[in-house]
Amino acid sequence: MVNIAITAASGQLGSEIVKATCLIVGQEKVVGLARTPAKAEHLGVEVRKGDYNNREELETSLRGIDTLLLVSGMDVPDKRIGQHRNVIEAAKAAGVTKIVYTSVQGADTGTAFSPVIQSNRQTEQDIQNSGLQWVIGRNGIYIEPDVEYIETYKQTGEIANCAGEGKCGYTTRPEIAYAYARMLTEDKHNGKTYNLHGEAITQSDLAAYLNLAFGTQLTYRAMTVEDYQSDRITELGEFMGTVIAGIYEGIREGKVNNPSDFFAAAGREHQSWKDYFTQLNTLHIRKLNS
Repeated sequence: MVNIAITAASGQLGSEIVKATCLIVGQEKVVGLARTPAKAEHLGVEVRKGDYNNREELETSLRGIDTLLLVSGMDVPDKRIGQHRNVIEAAKAAGVTKIVYTSVQGADTGTAFSPVIQSNRQTEQDIQNSGLQWVIGRNGIYIEPDVEYIETYKQTGEIANCAGEGKCGYTTRPEIAYAYARMLTEDKHNGKTYNLHGEAITQSDLAAYLNLAFGTQLTYRAMTVEDYQSDRITELGEFMGTVIAGIYEGIREGKVNNPSDFFAAAGREHQSWKDYFTQLNTLHIRKLNS
């Protein structure tokens, strides 16, 4: 049986992939890697040290591992490329035979998010040139942050950003975790690159779905890229504000409205947004009545 390691196991995506993979192969065959292992102990699997900046530590932690899930790092683009190379080289030295990488969709050029996309594309290339078996997933945009932002949306009565009428291939962490678990455990995916997301929707569609879930009356207001970037920088700081504005500019330009390969990767359709938001509505009503 293959031994599988999953990096960034203490993070939101990494932990979901650990749980989804355990359901297929069992906890005893899954190892979590985390910069601070104690933060992933609740997952019930063996957790080893996994700092992307420490190649020697990574090599030690990857001994005995056959397949590795590399969750894309969160550092600035230039640093991220080198960190990912540390993981790839450590994996090769430790005898890993397959790497699955969580990449992302977006505009390769022309937006403030493009440097992040370019760094991911470089890592994709590095993995493809590694001599190992590989699978690459390009994630859609997580919808959870919009759900978590609902109280702010309620206060303003609107969703306001620079996406315009562009459609976005959204996804959820549990859905793509299911796909990655399949990509990790099924050889038929080797050598494939998959766009992983559900039905693409506009921001007006998103507002309507949030209204369904939370009983709100949100509307969507389109902003210019410049105004939205200024707004995000004021709230989130220069780096993160610029990146977020770049993501929505990419949506505006249609760069996150791609054909979805979710079915090919997961073996089933992505959860529909109607079902997802209906479930949220049920949970919301229970919370109100509790």
